[in-house]
Amino acid sequence: MRIGNLDGRLALFLDEGAVDVARASGGEFGPDPQEVFLRWDEFRAWAGGPEARETVSFAPEQLGAPVPRPGQVFAIGLNYRDHAAEAGVAVPDQPPVFTKFRGSITGPRGAIVLAGETVDWEVELVAVVGRRADAVAADDAWDHVAGLTVGQDLSERTVQLAGPMPQFSLGKSFPGFSPMGPWLVTIDELRAGGLDPDALDLGCAVNGESVQKGTTADLIFSVPELIARLSAVLPLEPGDVIFTGTPHGVGMARKPPRFLRAGDELISTVAGIGDLNHRFVAG
Repeated sequence: MRIGNLDGRLALFLDEGAVDVARASGGEFGPDPQEVFLRWDEFRAWAGGPEARETVSFAPEQLGAPVPRPGQVFAIGLNYRDHAAEAGVAVPDQPPVFTKFRGSITGPRGAIVLAGETVDWEVELVAVVGRRADAVAADDAWDHVAGLTVGQDLSERTVQLAGPMPQFSLGKSFPGFSPMGPWLVTIDELRAGGLDPDALDLGCAVNGESVQKGTTADLIFSVPELIARLSAVLPLEPGDVIFTGTPHGVGMARKPPRFLRAGDELISTVAGIGDLNHRFVAG
């Protein structure tokens, strides 16, 4: 199943087109893409029903963030060994956790304003919580995931690293710095397509040049392990999101460093899910 945000309304995406959920369900489920996670099991049962549903065609520019207003946004740093190596730090023995503030969330297409001269890319797999997770074991964690989507943890490095203590959350939370999309794909959908949700290829390109390429099989802390460790500290609620970390290839680690400029096009991809496509404009 693929669900998402079409012109601000909850949609189910089929091969034939998009289904407006509120209309197709006769109002059983509302149009708000965020609220569906509060009734995730009921929605899955309805969406898997046999009845035919009217579909409409759509343009990629109509898509918004599939999780527009998460209650909690968790982001994980240094979660690939090769990224830790390029950053010049030891492989962590526990996940470094920060947040990206909700005002930075945007959809999978469009323009993003550069917040400074050192804006960097970080393609990531994003996990979305579908069932409340409180002290959940890693073996049971996938049962608490609604699905997966593509994300970018865009970072203004000067702001991120300024001052006596790094400002990770601020440096990564300018408007548009947390794009997600193009939709959420459920775990069973990925497996039906022959993909392992624990081993998805991901990468990004700037102006057609590949700058990051990796696989989530190389995560130090897998999605289930992250859910286990986070939920051991506080409950994860339906609709919360987890940016799971980025592989090597970020601009800051290059010699010389390379950052995004006005006019650049950034395409971010996760296999089996889709891609994000953004252009950057001067502030």
